[in-house]
Amino acid sequence: MAGSDFRPVYHPAGHDNELRVAVQDLRTGRWVSMAHLLERTDTWGLWTQRTQVLAAVAAGSDVVQAWRTEEPHSVAATVMHTRVIVERAVRAHRAGHPRTRELWREAWEACRDTAGISPADPVPWVCLLALAPLDEHRQMDEHRLPPPGPVLPPGPWGILAEADKRDPHNREAYHRMLQFVYAGTTGPLSEAANFAHWAADSAPPGSAAHVLPLYVRVERYRRERGQERALDLHWVAENAIRDAAHALDAWFGCADPRHASPLDLNHLAHALWGALRFDEAARVFDAIDRYWTTLPWAYRTRAPTDQALAEEVFLQARSRSLAARD
Repeated sequence: MAGSDFRPVYHPAGHDNELRVAVQDLRTGRWVSMAHLLERTDTWGLWTQRTQVLAAVAAGSDVVQAWRTEEPHSVAATVMHTRVIVERAVRAHRAGHPRTRELWREAWEACRDTAGISPADPVPWVCLLALAPLDEHRQMDEHRLPPPGPVLPPGPWGILAEADKRDPHNREAYHRMLQFVYAGTTGPLSEAANFAHWAADSAPPGSAAHVLPLYVRVERYRRERGQERALDLHWVAENAIRDAAHALDAWFGCADPRHASPLDLNHLAHALWGALRFDEAARVFDAIDRYWTTLPWAYRTRAPTDQALAEEVFLQARSRSLAARD
C-alpha cells in the first residue's frame, strides 16, 4: 500500500500472527495462549524469538509465575521464568537499580538450572550472554576467554559456542554477543565491526548474522552528535553499500521474510535507502508492510525518543523507495 492513508504499526510480534495473539492475552494477565503457542513452536530459532518477545511483555507482571504454579513440571514455563528474571536483571542494570547484583545472581543461577532441565535448548545460553554485559569489569573467567580469531576481543566465547551447538548462528545469541562487545568500549567500534563481519563471513545463506554489520554502522553514528548528517554521508560510501548489498543477497534473498525479525527488515531497508538503492529498498519495504520499528529511523532525527519524528522519516524513505519502482 503506497497511498497517503498508509500508517505503519509497531508491534513486537511483527508478522507473527500467533505470537501477536499470545502477547495480547499476556497483557491481560492470561498465559494459556502463550503455553499453547510455545507447545506448537518447532524450531529453535522461532522458539528463541518468541520467548524473547513474550518475556519482554511479561517482565512487568507475575503471569509467568502463575503459569509455573499451575503447571510446575512444564519445561516451557521454566524457560519463560528464566527469560523473565533475566529481562528484569538487564533492565535493572540499565536503570542503575540498587538490586541489580542480587537480580543478576538469581538470573545467572536460573540459567544454569534451566540448561540442565532442557539441555538441547539454546535459550539458557542466550540468556547467559544477555547477562554477560552486567559483569562490567570482566571479573568472571567465562567472560574473558580468548577469541577464535586474531581481530576479536576476549569474551564469553564458550557461552556463544554452547548456544551455537544447539542452534547454529542463533540470531539473538549473536546480537547478545555484539552487545557485550559494545559494552567493552566507549571509543571506536572497530572490535564490534570485526565481530559483526566475522559472524557474517561464517554464516550460511539465510542467516540473520548477515545483517549484523548494518547494526554496527548505525551504532557507530548513534554515538555521535549531528548523527542524521553523518548517516547520510556514511551510507553512500563503497564499503557501506557493499554491506547493505551483502545483507540483501545473503539474508533477505534466502530467508522467509514472514519469520524475519522486524528490526532486521527495518535496518536493511534503512541501509538500502541510505545507499540510494531505492528499487532494492522497495522490496524490503514490501516485506515490512505495516510492521515498522522505531529504530534505526529514530537516529535520523534530532529527538531519537520522539516516535512521531521517526515515523515521519520511515514514511519518507518508504515513499521515495516505492516511487523509484513505479
